[in-house]
Amino acid sequence: MGRKVHPMGFRIGIIRDWQARWYADKHYASFLHADLKLRQAIQSKYSEAGISLLEIDRQANKVTVTIHTSRPGIVIGRGGQRVDE
Repeated sequence: MGRKVHPMGFRIGIIRDWQARWYADKHYASFLHADLKLRQAIQSKYSEAGISLLEIDRQANKVTVTIHTSRPGIVIGRGGQRVDE
């Protein structure tokens, strides 16, 4: 009987990249909970935006969130009104 490998887990690092890029020894649990809360908040606020991917990059004092969406007008607003939100 063969072993089944999840296709996304098999391709991470080769074809696809991680959805969250950060490293933490002592604060791993708190960063993970913060990432989950952030993902849930964005998904609930922009549920009709067609978000396909959320990438979170965490550096020393800065968090960068990249949103891949099919309807960017809903996320950034008309004419880019809510870009810095």
